[in-house]
Amino acid sequence: MKPKKLAMLVIFAVFAFLHLLYMESPTCPLSDDKPPFEPNVPLPMSTSSSTVSVVTSDQQEKEEIDPLLPPPKSSKSERINWFRRKLPELEILKSTTKSKRFHGRVLELYNNNCSAQFFMVWLSPANSFGPREMLAVDTLFTTNPGACLVILSNSLDSPRGYTILKPLLDQGFNLLAVTVDIPFLVKNTPAEAWLKRLKSGKMDPGSIPLFMHLSDLTRLAVLYKYGGIYLDTDIIFLNSITGLRNAIGAQSLDPKTKRWTRLNNAVMVFDISHALMHEFLQEYSTTFDGNKWGYNSPYLVSRVITRLGHKPEYNLTIFPPDAFYPVNWLKIPRLFKKPTTTREAEWVEKTVQDMNKGSYMIHLWNKVTRKMKIEEGSVMHKLISTHCTLCGNITDSHT
Repeated sequence: MKPKKLAMLVIFAVFAFLHLLYMESPTCPLSDDKPPFEPNVPLPMSTSSSTVSVVTSDQQEKEEIDPLLPPPKSSKSERINWFRRKLPELEILKSTTKSKRFHGRVLELYNNNCSAQFFMVWLSPANSFGPREMLAVDTLFTTNPGACLVILSNSLDSPRGYTILKPLLDQGFNLLAVTVDIPFLVKNTPAEAWLKRLKSGKMDPGSIPLFMHLSDLTRLAVLYKYGGIYLDTDIIFLNSITGLRNAIGAQSLDPKTKRWTRLNNAVMVFDISHALMHEFLQEYSTTFDGNKWGYNSPYLVSRVITRLGHKPEYNLTIFPPDAFYPVNWLKIPRLFKKPTTTREAEWVEKTVQDMNKGSYMIHLWNKVTRKMKIEEGSVMHKLISTHCTLCGNITDSHT
């Protein structure tokens, strides 16, 4: 085969793979619509009289290196047998001595008169929590003064995790990495039955790594139990969202009707015990499919809200893409490149101004951009450098 034809086939294969990976990702460009910035309404806070503590035990830390990806091309019965053998190793599915401190430690942090309660989930090894994730946390605290952030992470709740997060802690940020207690989080929720089925070893965990499904479950359960704001770790904050309540963002719109066609669960704001969060957990438990990417996450919230409708009692705000996802995954690489012409420089300045005025944050779509260098002078460099405190490794944050 000629080299030119071979190259074309390789390019086609890469694009086909990305299309499958991000099924029906948004195609809308930067929108001119501006999200309605809502009044500053405080989120419900949990209280406790204890002080915040950070676990720095000398016990040898254990990290989940195995992504729990079943053998390739395995059948349903093969996956079930494989998972049954893995079950004894999975401490993340158990309530341990360490994880049983979860509730108390969360309340300790939220006793600090937080302006808002934020949650992130990190189920990967601690050493993969890199500069890009640090920038996400940095911009969160810089644009949301007085906020509190809990990172649900077994790996970061460790001596190594403490070392990684120390630059942020040294700034006085109200930050806590805590080992998650999944059995506690799902107790007395619809997802409790799902966890029981999973731990029985009789259910198909799916072909997608289990940690992805557990991340989807944990974000729903923690918002239902505590209320607050859930965020993915590939977010750059531009404006405070401490005034938002019961909100979710559209990822894409119909170009003609301007109605949303897909919601996303990378950013969710809900009151404690909100009825929609209960419905999300019910949907997760009863329709779980571990073989379809996104089925238990963005597709789930879209399905539920489509079915139930926008009922007044939910007091729900659905923001247009500009609010949380101003650039889709196809167009975001342009924001990482420095301008090389006067026209490009003008576009950079206008884009920065528009996003500063019309967006709460920007989603980086890490699966696409993780290895992209943020070039000095680019839209992304300008946005991050004006919304951070530590501002470490901006141009070298790619891994």
